[in-house]
Amino acid sequence: MPATEELKSEVSISLADVVAARERLRGSIYYSPCAHSQMLSSITGQQIYLKLENLQMTGSFKERGALNRIALLTPEQAARGVVAASAGNHAQGVAYHATKRGIRALIVMPLATPLVKVTATRGFGAEVVLHGANYDEAYEEARRICAAEEMTFIHPFDDPAVMAGQGTIALEMLEQVPGLEAVVVPIGGGGLIGGIACAIKESNPKIKVVGVQTSRLPSMAIAVEQHGPVTIDPATTIADGIAVRRAGEVTFPVVNRYVDEIVTVDEDEIASSILMLLEREKTLAEGAGATALAALLQKKTSLHNVKTGVLVCGGNIDVTLLSRIIERGLVQDGRMIRLRITLLDKPGALAELTKLIAAHRANIVDTLYNRAYYGVNLGNTTIDITLETRGREQVQELLAALTAGGFEHTRIV
Repeated sequence: MPATEELKSEVSISLADVVAARERLRGSIYYSPCAHSQMLSSITGQQIYLKLENLQMTGSFKERGALNRIALLTPEQAARGVVAASAGNHAQGVAYHATKRGIRALIVMPLATPLVKVTATRGFGAEVVLHGANYDEAYEEARRICAAEEMTFIHPFDDPAVMAGQGTIALEMLEQVPGLEAVVVPIGGGGLIGGIACAIKESNPKIKVVGVQTSRLPSMAIAVEQHGPVTIDPATTIADGIAVRRAGEVTFPVVNRYVDEIVTVDEDEIASSILMLLEREKTLAEGAGATALAALLQKKTSLHNVKTGVLVCGGNIDVTLLSRIIERGLVQDGRMIRLRITLLDKPGALAELTKLIAAHRANIVDTLYNRAYYGVNLGNTTIDITLETRGREQVQELLAALTAGGFEHTRIV
């Protein structure tokens, strides 16, 4: 059998499956907007349309696949309930839609899952079992419970019904963006991009499908290179929603057949994309939700000046992480800097320094004043000053003024 025919036979879903899933989901899933962004279009060189799945009830696209799988349960299966293993978005999607239908939902989450996610999952009506040090251990426990209680396991991605549910996003985008030429989609285990790619390519093969992974866990990119899923080493990433160590056995053939290109983005690029969406588009995205835009902002794809649908797949981000991302983004943009300045240890020296800073309209946020560290000479002192500025141009003006004003031992730290 030719390789292409063999691959086609392995593909587990079709456009008909996605269309059927849409009918099951109709009235239960928010028809999320796909808004054109003039600003992002100008920056990226594409015509950018943001598909805002972060506006779903549970803050993520995951509920589409979960609901489609739940809708396919037999009455006997529904009576016994469903089980899932997840540390976040999938858990909430399963919990919300199972509970709405009077179906028992039991979610196994790792012991280290943030309390806010545990509380949200319970709030949607699920029983939560905390087990294991990581997702793999939680997954094994979920499988054990599933077998012991004869419940139905709902996989977060490696299931044709789940994949078809996620593919309904593509049908909406085709309606919302006439003349769509490309879509850019985050990749974890492959359920989201598999469903979208199938629906797109079987509707219009000319539309490009580009996948984006975090460079720390490029499991699908490696699977494509190795011609099959392989397990990669664990790693931490701010894109925890796509932190998958092994591509799906069911999703891989679909991705391999339909996805044109897979690129990766690093942590700083994802963080910058989160900040860009928040500040310029007034849209809150989690790490995974910002990866697709990050690839375009950093010119990682082969796309050029085409109508591009960009998936913002979720917005469930921890507020403490968000605060760190904002601060780090301000530093990268030069809008927050820390200067280490050596000055004479005498009355009035600090007043002269702060007067000069004020004259250049920079705002002092924090100071650390000491005489014993950094190897300063007796009679001198060193001060670390954190400043808010308008950007790099103002920073350069301030540095020049400090040097001219006698504070020549000044550097950015």
